[in-house]
Amino acid sequence: MPWQNCERREDMYLTRMELDTDKRSTRRLLSSRSKIHGMVESAFAGGRERRLWRLDSLGGRLYILVLSEEKPNFEAAVREYGNPKEGFLTREYESLLARITDQSRWRFRLVANPTQSISRASTGQRGEVRACVGAEQQESWLKKRAEKNGFTLEEGGFRAVGNSWHIFHKREEKDGAVSLREVSFEGVLTVTDVEKFKELLCRGMGRGRAYGMGLLTIMRLP
Repeated sequence: MPWQNCERREDMYLTRMELDTDKRSTRRLLSSRSKIHGMVESAFAGGRERRLWRLDSLGGRLYILVLSEEKPNFEAAVREYGNPKEGFLTREYESLLARITDQSRWRFRLVANPTQSISRASTGQRGEVRACVGAEQQESWLKKRAEKNGFTLEEGGFRAVGNSWHIFHKREEKDGAVSLREVSFEGVLTVTDVEKFKELLCRGMGRGRAYGMGLLTIMRLP
């Protein structure tokens, strides 16, 4: 299923919902990326389009961010997993996209699944896809993808700030387990190609995008 192309969508929406980790149902939800994926999908009435999402901690609270091409309805999710007093907040994404200009500088946060393809020594062909390990490999992965996605990174201007493994089953327990390494990056970037960068914001980066990885968020610097 193809990921949405930002240039072809009239509307994009960014939604934030606080998760109440004191609820037993929320703790069960957080035990599996597949369960969270299902919760996100249940908030949309349309077909099974690809949506970007990730978990963020802020001020001791846990939130889920969702980027989508249609407005979600998280009312049922708020009752089961969230904070009814806070509800959920949805904003149009176009106001942010409209502010992106060539050479503009932004503080960013990216949660991604950096991987590398290990070539077979006998044939030289691309082989097994493995997670990048160590900060050097992970940061190199991001630098290699910067230019083709319309931005640059200054040396020492960003870093990997978090690493964790997620192991889960996609559907039934009898299915084979999926293992994804999640890496959080933070830093400052400079936009060099506005259209490519906008597309990246809507499409996401790397593998694991259905399971909470790939969403890049930005905040403009003065």
